[in-house]
Amino acid sequence: MSVQNAMMESGLFEDLQKKIDEDTQVKDTLREIVQQLEKQGQHTIDQTSARSTRPDRIDSRPRDPSNLVKSTFDAFGRTIENQVQSIQRLAEVASKHPYYRYNYAWTREMQSATFSILYCAYLGGLNTQAGHLLTLSEVTTFMQSTPFPSLLSTLSHPIPLIPLAVPPSAPNTDSFHLTPEEYLQSLISLVDELSRLARNSVTLGDTARPLQISKFIKDVHAGFQVLNLRNDGLRKRSDGVKYRVKEAEDVVYDLSLRGLLPGQGKV
Repeated sequence: MSVQNAMMESGLFEDLQKKIDEDTQVKDTLREIVQQLEKQGQHTIDQTSARSTRPDRIDSRPRDPSNLVKSTFDAFGRTIENQVQSIQRLAEVASKHPYYRYNYAWTREMQSATFSILYCAYLGGLNTQAGHLLTLSEVTTFMQSTPFPSLLSTLSHPIPLIPLAVPPSAPNTDSFHLTPEEYLQSLISLVDELSRLARNSVTLGDTARPLQISKFIKDVHAGFQVLNLRNDGLRKRSDGVKYRVKEAEDVVYDLSLRGLLPGQGKV
């Protein structure tokens, strides 16, 4: 029997075509979900810009925490809920396959969604105090939880749906998860946004927020200094955090020169 006949009788090419078709179907499904997540992420970015510049969203006077949470969700609530729902759908599909086979398709949008969650929490949403930085574990818990109306109590009473979190001892797991690198990329995006918020806050009459932001960015920068990053892209972006530190310090310094800082103008 010739080699050609042997290949045809064994169904070699039919099997290959079947595998190709299956792979294409998975990629198409993932692409659809990721594209939806991308649109939702852009919508959240638009809300972020509005949250950073609208006077009714930034107020230097003391406020009731529940009012702060409400104002935060007025801007972010529905868009973040939609992102979480898409991530849960993505996890359901992706978890059927080896993680690193397709993770290139969604990593950017996972970073975008994580940034949205971190920023919302920093402003006092997600049942946290303003200025709080969610951990990697807390973000994955939120991504696993049922969105509204349980959103305010998500971190206290999570309702797990699809396995999403990865134990610290198993960073190379094949299950769908938010990676430490994705979290750190999102944290850098948060620092970039807070640097802008510090400047915008001054123009809106909030002179207390830049001081809070400056301290937060310094703490994040100090945290990055203890990391040994092997991801070139992440390492280069983390190097830029020092410039955000300088920008925030400049805002605080200008306020101090004008005697506008809380506490009689003393830093």
